[in-house]
Amino acid sequence: MRRISGFALAAALLLAATLTTLPVQAQSGLRTEGDAVSARGLYQAEVPVNGQGEAERQGGFARALGSVLGKLSGDRGVMSRPGVGAELRNAKDYVDGYDYRQDQGTSASGAPTFRTTLVVRFDEDQVNGLAGALGLPIWPQPRPKPVVWLAINDGSGPRLVGLPQSNAARPLLNRAVERGYSLGLPAGGAAEQALVGAIWRQDTAAVARASSRYSPPMQVIGKLYRDKSGWTADWVFVDAGKVLAKWSITDADARRAMASGADGTADALVKRYGKRGTAGPAGTYRVVFSGVRSTDDYLRLTGHLQKMAVVRRITPVRASGDTLELDLELVSGLAGFRRTMGDQAPFTGGEGEPPAFQMR
Repeated sequence: MRRISGFALAAALLLAATLTTLPVQAQSGLRTEGDAVSARGLYQAEVPVNGQGEAERQGGFARALGSVLGKLSGDRGVMSRPGVGAELRNAKDYVDGYDYRQDQGTSASGAPTFRTTLVVRFDEDQVNGLAGALGLPIWPQPRPKPVVWLAINDGSGPRLVGLPQSNAARPLLNRAVERGYSLGLPAGGAAEQALVGAIWRQDTAAVARASSRYSPPMQVIGKLYRDKSGWTADWVFVDAGKVLAKWSITDADARRAMASGADGTADALVKRYGKRGTAGPAGTYRVVFSGVRSTDDYLRLTGHLQKMAVVRRITPVRASGDTLELDLELVSGLAGFRRTMGDQAPFTGGEGEPPAFQMR
């Protein structure tokens, strides 16, 4: 009987657990070097839905837009940012097109499973405008593709995960794509396999030397191992020889522990290379509206302001004739306010200091 090594068994278990969650199309199209994230791909998202009804579709649009904003900004907490949740209710206004896909997989018991996936494509310019208006940071293109030097020890000694074992690293590679970038794996030849001791010691200099044949000069150095609480992953992210971040996570699920490497790397990349939004800082701004001649005008004005994702609070300051002064608490600056006025706004203008608007 052929003996299976501990590493091969661990890799097989990771692969089997991962494939039960992947669509058939993704299983047949795996790229061993890590899936590429194109600029266009940033504005597309796939979300599972329970059916093709209107309610399911609208909910799917909202979740897909949240995913796209997360990839665009690199912020995994983007959903909790001011104004984002409110604007997700209008996700259909940003949709450029959508399709459905039926995915077939296999459960842990071996039974076939079926899942409907909504594939949504968003308008690039509109999404960029929304991100700017909400003051979200922008993670610019092109994005680097760091090399992952990952060693796994299931109890039989650490082994390097190279291209031949890429399926074992699928949770890590997939999570990077979800965060809007790609990770690569080393070729995994004999000389690189011998580097596993340096990886385990987190010898960043030795790993950087071995990684010099790859581009860019960025390394994600990780070790995944069993402990009493499940699986622990220790990570170091190195950019041009400089350690930018270190983090560790322990989880009962090896896939989640492995995927944490992609999250920590994305956070470090955004912190170093992300750009602030151009809509201005959040704060309270004085705004003047003229032509408010009736209660109906007032209700039209305040009703529209309350629907705008950038407006958090409206405070009346002064009324004189048909002119009304308001203090608006905004999640970004006045530039963001002007971008999200919309064609249906009951007012126009916005020039001057404070900005003056005229009711239609």
